[in-house]
Amino acid sequence: MRFIDEVEITCVSGRGGDGSLSFRREPYTPRGGPDGGDGGRGGNVVLVATRRLNTLYHLRGTRLYPAKGGGGGGAKNMTGRNGKDRVIEVPVGTVIRDLDEDVQVADLAAEGQVAVVCRGGRGGRGNSHFKSSTNRTPRQVEQGGPAVQRRLGLELKLLADVGLLGFPNAGKSTLISRISRAKPKVADYPFTTLVPNLGVVSPGGEESFVVADIPGLVAGASEGVGLGHRFLRHVERCSFLLHMVSAMEIGESVEDPLERYEALVKELAAFSEKLADLSQVPVLTKVDLLSEDDLASLLRRFEERLGLRPWCISSVSGKGIDALVGECARRLRDMLEEGEE
Repeated sequence: MRFIDEVEITCVSGRGGDGSLSFRREPYTPRGGPDGGDGGRGGNVVLVATRRLNTLYHLRGTRLYPAKGGGGGGAKNMTGRNGKDRVIEVPVGTVIRDLDEDVQVADLAAEGQVAVVCRGGRGGRGNSHFKSSTNRTPRQVEQGGPAVQRRLGLELKLLADVGLLGFPNAGKSTLISRISRAKPKVADYPFTTLVPNLGVVSPGGEESFVVADIPGLVAGASEGVGLGHRFLRHVERCSFLLHMVSAMEIGESVEDPLERYEALVKELAAFSEKLADLSQVPVLTKVDLLSEDDLASLLRRFEERLGLRPWCISSVSGKGIDALVGECARRLRDMLEEGEE
């Protein structure tokens, strides 16, 4: 199944049923009077968040989602049937926007959360409602309420506690495959990861957290260069980011790790202030490829220029992995405790 995180759909609620124009006609009842019933309510269009889905792919082929209209009223004050609601399931984390009015309609961030995006028209009143002492035979009825049509944009933002960011081949997929059961594609060429991957990490006891592996970014990603800019929205909900930088890049255009770190920080700030404000934990990967002296020199440069010391890991040898996972669990635990205060 393809990973689709943006779709555009048109939703149309059901029209309300018309009220009935009817008079009681029975033997031996010469003055029966009005008995027209009300029309039924039109169906709503409802979006429901579920964890059974993790992509919007199922909505890709159908653009129009209409609900059923309400039935007309009948004689003997019979009310028309209500129109059946149109229920659309979407993944947890789906943001709904009205494209014509350019406003956010709802953010379905929890299992079972519901958004009524188009309300059905109300049923019209039958002529029995208009009877009075001066109008014994009313011929007035109400038409059912009109249908509501909205053009909606659905945008999926994955729910994860920790986001993994970095340039291509920074070791994000290798790390998530080491610390969780996620099985992303891992290879020695850029843009191996084409879609976000989620993994559940259980460092011990009952603690667990979700990590999101986002496709690699490149310089200019905030302006649409490369693939990663399409998926930056998926880390906006994260509690913090692991900013992963390869300690050694092998190729024709070798960039300094410190410069790569600063370039990615600029890309995040250019894309979104919200992302720029997220706490970032620098992580040097592939440190097993450096000598102890070269690694110490690189760490010293980070501290001198940025005033921070990156975590050092090697997903191949396992060096530093347990310590990094423990640090993530500790940070999340502290954030939870601060939120409860």
